[in-house]
Amino acid sequence: MRNSPAVEPPEAETSRSHATAVPHFDLDERGSQKSYWWVWLLIFAAIAYGCYRLYVFEQNKKEATTAAKAAMKPRVIPIVAANARTGNMPVYLEGLGTVTPFNTVTVRPRVDGQLVAVTFREGQFVRKGEVLAEIDPSPFQVALSQAQGTLAEAKGTLFKDEAALRDAQVNYQRYQQLYKDQIIAKQQLDTQLATADQIRGSIEADKASIAAAQAAIDSAKLNLSWTKVLAPISGRIGLRQVDAGNMVHATDQNGLATIAQVQPISVLFTLPEDQLPEVLKRLQRGITMHVDAYDRDDKQKLGGGTLQTVDNTIDPTTGTSRLKAVFPNPDLSLFPNQFVNARLWLDTERNVTIIPATAIQRGPTGTFVYVVKDDNTVAMRPVKLGMSEGNEVSIEDGIRPGERVVVDGAEKLTEGSQVSVSRR
Repeated sequence: MRNSPAVEPPEAETSRSHATAVPHFDLDERGSQKSYWWVWLLIFAAIAYGCYRLYVFEQNKKEATTAAKAAMKPRVIPIVAANARTGNMPVYLEGLGTVTPFNTVTVRPRVDGQLVAVTFREGQFVRKGEVLAEIDPSPFQVALSQAQGTLAEAKGTLFKDEAALRDAQVNYQRYQQLYKDQIIAKQQLDTQLATADQIRGSIEADKASIAAAQAAIDSAKLNLSWTKVLAPISGRIGLRQVDAGNMVHATDQNGLATIAQVQPISVLFTLPEDQLPEVLKRLQRGITMHVDAYDRDDKQKLGGGTLQTVDNTIDPTTGTSRLKAVFPNPDLSLFPNQFVNARLWLDTERNVTIIPATAIQRGPTGTFVYVVKDDNTVAMRPVKLGMSEGNEVSIEDGIRPGERVVVDGAEKLTEGSQVSVSRR
């Protein structure tokens, strides 16, 4: 027998439906409703955070749009430009050179003896005729005294023979008169004449002895003067090769020291053989050709001089010829055996277009420059180069005077780039 479901009373059903529809609130002991303010605080915080994220998203979107618009505009590149100008450009021929003394002399003694004094300092500048060293003069003074004694003796003999000749001549004149008077024989007269002639021969021998003695005196004086070793030229003296107290000889190979003339001084440099004809033409016409000497880095000018001559042959192994230039060298900036870069002035190009050398660019098609146009954009312009001097170069074709060329910042440029120009 089935149990029939229990039927709740109407009051219970009414009570359940009422509990479902109305929220349930706990009541405290006093019967009041509890506070839920923190729930509303969380809700407002979530809303505020959402608004903030929306604001950040909109700002990022706006910045990205601005950047995209800016990227669509051409980028302006800062550069430095200079104007091409008209001027004169000197034409130089360049070659490698070596500084050489204008004269070099090895100082050697001219007599043998003991070196008693050295009067120069190593490396000092000496004048021509200045005493550099002294050799013991005693042996040469003795030789001079002996020669002077020999001369005196020869002169005494001459005076004696001259007196005897006068006596013989007087006796001969008497004998002539006596022979005319037939008092003496002819033989006695002839004997007296022979005696006079004999004395004349002695006199000639005495004169020869006197000349020899005088020569000996002169030689002794010369040797005595050579005991003082003098500077043969003016210049800078090198290191001492012999110390005082040593015996020196005229045949010594090293000598006492070496003097190099450095004022003026020479520079020997080479040029290719195909450049010689123009140089020789100017030398034959008597044109003075200026030469400048620069240091190893080819930046600092050391001095200026003039071309003196060209060697008489061309080196077949290198195809070059040597040229010699003379420099006054007043400040001693050029030193013997110093390496230099020589620039020989050949001519001057008149009224050519000149631009800074830093404007020249090189590419697969050759040399070119960036020219700044009136709308501040650049264009690549092929150019034909001429001569260069220092930091400037002449342009034979491609640039007109007054045009602006880029001298700094060209590595960032392409054809048509927009630039902002700063004047050099």
